[in-house]
Amino acid sequence: MRAIRRHRHRRRSIPALAALAAAAVAAPVLLAATPAAAHPREGQLAKELVAEVDARGAYRHLKKFQQIADASGGNRAAGTPGHAASAAYVHDTLKKAGYDVSYQDFDIHEAHTRTERTTVLGQDSRELATAAFTFTRSTPAGGLAAPLALARVDETPGCTADDYPAGAFTGKIALVKRGSCTFVEKQNAAAAAGALGVIVYNHSGTTPVRGGFSSPADGIIPSAGITLADGEALTAAAAKGEVSVRLELDQEHVKKTTRNVIAETRGGRSDRVVTVGAHLDSVPEGPGINDNGSGSAGLLEVALKLAEEGANKKGKGPANKVRFGWWSAEELGLLGSEHYVAQLSERQKKDIALYLNFDMIASPNPVQFVYDGDDSDRTGAGAGPAGSAEIEALINGFLDKKGKPHEGSDFDGRSDYGPFIANGIPAGGTFTGAEGIKTAEQAKRHGGTAGAPYDPNYHGAGDDLKNLDLKAFDTNLDVIAHAVGTYAESLRTLGRP
Repeated sequence: MRAIRRHRHRRRSIPALAALAAAAVAAPVLLAATPAAAHPREGQLAKELVAEVDARGAYRHLKKFQQIADASGGNRAAGTPGHAASAAYVHDTLKKAGYDVSYQDFDIHEAHTRTERTTVLGQDSRELATAAFTFTRSTPAGGLAAPLALARVDETPGCTADDYPAGAFTGKIALVKRGSCTFVEKQNAAAAAGALGVIVYNHSGTTPVRGGFSSPADGIIPSAGITLADGEALTAAAAKGEVSVRLELDQEHVKKTTRNVIAETRGGRSDRVVTVGAHLDSVPEGPGINDNGSGSAGLLEVALKLAEEGANKKGKGPANKVRFGWWSAEELGLLGSEHYVAQLSERQKKDIALYLNFDMIASPNPVQFVYDGDDSDRTGAGAGPAGSAEIEALINGFLDKKGKPHEGSDFDGRSDYGPFIANGIPAGGTFTGAEGIKTAEQAKRHGGTAGAPYDPNYHGAGDDLKNLDLKAFDTNLDVIAHAVGTYAESLRTLGRP
């Protein structure tokens, strides 16, 4: 799962995505209001898959991902040998199981920062801890020296044009507080006001903001992050008089190729495609065994058990085609899933009945989250496209029957469901938490440690085989098996005959 900073690259705000999704589903292919009657054997495949899938079987795939990372500089990041080997392992394993398997290659860029420095000029000259934004524009040689101009701090700090008073930012460096909108939106608003560069200070913690854009094309002015304490100190000083800084950023952008892995059953209706996805890439800082070796291994194991149930034998497969996707470059901004959806024709998009996403399903201090398809929690982005509520209900009902506590999670745009819901495709899935902090109430319901992150090793070297919760992993494997088995047989619970 990409960090919040990765989410900041998006070109559309969450409300815009929700509006787009709503418009897309308000078209001729509406789901029936009343589900059709169940077929006598409906649910049988789901029961068989749940019985056959377990964490012990899927663990062998996690071991393989760890071995690949260990042999590849400690990571499986997009565009590296570690990711290429992971993709080959998934591809070859599924080919042997009888799936139609293909690679989907696409280009990405990698950022190499050589200089990232902010210096406060004047009598009290000092250097500030600075993090260049991924895919920022570099400053001129010797840096960019200019006075600071303060963007308005409100509920949406530095997000809109009215946060930048006319004429106040021309030829200056904008100082903006983190929060509410994407980094691209902050940068674009500052640039439109005439700012030469932008410095974003954090809203919490003691580290600089580590922001980023999805590609070099998004970086239009030099952009970097500093800490909350330094940002507040600069704000206070600038309120008393002019403060000038020198911003020095030097970053190289290298083009690389990476690939998605797509596998689908040979049989099943191609106009009722059940699509299931997980990202296969890690961050460069670690092997990514929970994020997202766990989701990738879970999909792989369910796919293999589905094949054993005859999914790839003529005449014996499920009613609907099942398509599995292992996306690359999620950690760079959902690039793999965005590329996949962008390559689909309008007909192919309509043929996808739903999308299921599984990203981080074995966090060591887990909470069982289910994507809030109906917006019953009334937080964040709103409901998913029509059918998302039914997906959430299916997963919640299954967890209830198993006696597993669960709670909703907003469609916040941080994982690969994003491009699907933006195109009106109903979505759902689960995850067990990233860098968020477990509350006392959550610890009481789910176990674990209150006041600690769901995954203390998130995006770090410690995200390895030793730091997983295999009980949570097993529960989510059952969720994947149940959902895949259910929808492979019938879309009745989505309201389709």
